[in-house]
Parts: sequence; structure tokens; C-alpha cells
Amino acid sequence: MTIATASDTNAPQPRTLVAKVTDVLRSHIAEGRYRPGDRLPSEAQLTKEFNVSRTVVREAIAALRSDGLVEARHGVGVFVLEPAPAARNSFHNVDLARVSSLIEMLEIRTAVEGDAAGLAALRRSPGQEGKIIEAFEAFRIRAESGEPTAETDFAFHLAIAEATNNPRFAEFLHVLGPAVIPRRAVAREGEEAALPSVEMRRLLDEHEAILDAVHSGDEEQARAAMRDHLKNSQTRYRSMLRTLR
Repeated sequence: MTIATASDTNAPQPRTLVAKVTDVLRSHIAEGRYRPGDRLPSEAQLTKEFNVSRTVVREAIAALRSDGLVEARHGVGVFVLEPAPAARNSFHNVDLARVSSLIEMLEIRTAVEGDAAGLAALRRSPGQEGKIIEAFEAFRIRAESGEPTAETDFAFHLAIAEATNNPRFAEFLHVLGPAVIPRRAVAREGEEAALPSVEMRRLLDEHEAILDAVHSGDEEQARAAMRDHLKNSQTRYRSMLRTLR
């Protein structure tokens, strides 16, 4: 795999080059190409595989070590570690049936996903934009047919997070999971609270506004559209709770 051409030098390497090598190796570990206990290819092999300098490889390995993904054994090589238990207790202990808990989560999502939408508008690839469009269409079709939409709604937000090309945004949403969608959170397990048709239309319009801004490459408008959508979700959530009670 060729990332870029670089001479072997001890000078600081471009951060984007190190990040690209790090991300590829991290993906290989996540996908099981390199399993816990496996030794990574040698420094020389990785240098040849990615067509980068030894310094880039060393910095990428250092980043993986900082993440707790690998360890270096002197004179032997670099080995993949068993994944550490995910630190998810804080989010997983949130009671989404309580007003305060879901409002808190929506506030966090507003901050994080607002920036995610702005970055997606700037960084998306054609394939990622296509995935966002597909997710919106799946959401629209289910909404207009009166079917549950929480899963497709979450998929739309996840597609935008992935289009930032910063894996941390998608990881954040994976930690929260589809249950954080308000109409799923306030209903019984496995079900979804129904929105009035007028509110569902507004919800669709909000998603379409986000899609249009990302498609246009308008960073500020994409950020604003996402923030407006998630702030409006707080209002819808309170309304759903009043109806259910």
C-alpha cells in the first residue's frame, strides 16, 4: 500500500502522513488482520508497504502504543495487545427515560455533531456523500410510510460523523447507540414513540437542511442546521413525554 513518498530523515514528519499510516494500522487491528498476540511487520516492511520514511513508521507505532493497541518488546518486535475494556459506564448508566438525562445527552450531541456536520461539509468524499444521501432516503421512505425511523435516523447521523474522516466522531455515536434517538428513548423497549405527522414532516425538513448544507460544502450552514435540529429535538422530546404521561 502506497501512502506517499518520503525520504528517511529524523526531521519532524507531516502530521497528516503519520496519521494516515496510524489510521490504516489501527483499522487493520480493528478488523482482525492483526490479532492480539500477533507481531506487526517489521519497521523495514512497513516502510516499504506504505512507501514512507522510517520516522513516519516509528511515529505511527508510537501513536498506537499511546492508544494501548500495541507494545514493543525489545529485540523481538511490536505486538498487538488485547483490547482494553471500553470505558463506557458513564454513558451506559444514563437513564434516557428521564428528562434531565436525555436533555443532557442532546446538549452534548449538539456540541459534537454540530462540528461533525461542519467538518463533513468540508471533508466528505463522493462515496461518503453518497452514503449520507442513501441514509436520508431510507429515513424519508420509512417516515412517509409511517414506519419506525429511529434506526435510519441514527444511520443518517452516523454517516455524517464518518464523513468527517475523524474516527472519534463515529466512535462517540457508537457509544451512545440508536437508543439516544428521543422517540426511541421515551417508548417501551424495542418500540418507538410516534410523532404527529406535522412533527415528522418538520423532522424530515431538518434532516434535509443538514443534507443540503453538507452537499453544498457550506461548513457554517451545516453546523447551524445540525445544531438547530438537535435543539428542536429537545422540544419534541418534552412534547412526547407530556403526551405519553
